[in-house]
Amino acid sequence: MARPAYTHRGIEKATEARNYIQNIYLCERVCGICSGIHTLVYTQGVERLAGVEPPPRAKYIRVIFLELERIHSHALWLGVAAHELGFDTLFYYVWRDRELVMDLLELVTGNRVNYAMSTVGGARRDISDEAAHQIKKGMEIFRRRLDVYTGVVEKDPTVRKRVVDVGKLSPHKAVELCAVGPTLRATGVKRDVRADDPYQAYDEIPFNVATYPTGDVLAQIMVRVMEMYEAANIIDYALDHMPKGPIRTKVPWNIAPNEVISRGEAPRGELFYYFKSNGTEKPERVKIRTPTLANLPAVCEMLKGYHIAEIPIVFASIDPCLSCTGRFAFIDERHDRSWVWTGEQLRAYRRRYYKWQNR
Repeated sequence: MARPAYTHRGIEKATEARNYIQNIYLCERVCGICSGIHTLVYTQGVERLAGVEPPPRAKYIRVIFLELERIHSHALWLGVAAHELGFDTLFYYVWRDRELVMDLLELVTGNRVNYAMSTVGGARRDISDEAAHQIKKGMEIFRRRLDVYTGVVEKDPTVRKRVVDVGKLSPHKAVELCAVGPTLRATGVKRDVRADDPYQAYDEIPFNVATYPTGDVLAQIMVRVMEMYEAANIIDYALDHMPKGPIRTKVPWNIAPNEVISRGEAPRGELFYYFKSNGTEKPERVKIRTPTLANLPAVCEMLKGYHIAEIPIVFASIDPCLSCTGRFAFIDERHDRSWVWTGEQLRAYRRRYYKWQNR
């Protein structure tokens, strides 16, 4: 049993004591892996509160760095999934190639983790012609390497034994439990905020919503792999069609009383922000719903009927972002006992279990 909010930091309450600009840096730290989408959804919400539209070029810049972030997040997850499967060779190779994307993020934003790229009213940095050339070259290299990893996932018998028909989730249950992101799309349900409720420049950029019909861990992997291909295509298109012009517009300090919502498709799924302004330079309320919270009920369904040894890869398949899930509690109703394992103890049990299975 995981305990969400075990390391609660009070970020929502802290936003009420800071102005709209200071809160950009606060919301950016909700998650280090997908900090870009948090700043985007936050600044997008403030712009809606103020009735301000960012310049077209800023929208394209935002899309480019968001898709770079999606690739780096999915590549990080693919490495973690390989590690949970005991395939550390794949883990090392994927993380090696993820560095290519991290270097591009640093080239565009100046940072590798918290990019500080979005600001209220637009983007902080422009993308030069030289940087655009480097990004397109990087995407070409990454696609070739992604071809190799796709072949490994689809054909390697060891990987397939661990992921096919494991952690299955039906489309009906996925919708009923309000799953989001790759967890939902891995059941064949075609839902993506970028397509269903387009924001920034996504309504001007053609792309496919990646789905896979089987609903198991293999489907989770394949959806993310396909999304990395699509992200590279989106980046190339955005670079080729990015309009000229300014990258920022002015926004008033004091925002009239208003209420809005702001959504975005984070690497893990739908990210939701609710805002309420009160006429001052500080928000009255900021509510954040992250995709991991939405996907936790689905994990309970995905674990039913499987061995304890499958917990690491099934739980990892939703790409959880919780610093509190380093421990698991088990309840044996048949023998009236309970015990707690750390994540490392669970992985050690997995290794012993599969070693015994393969004797």
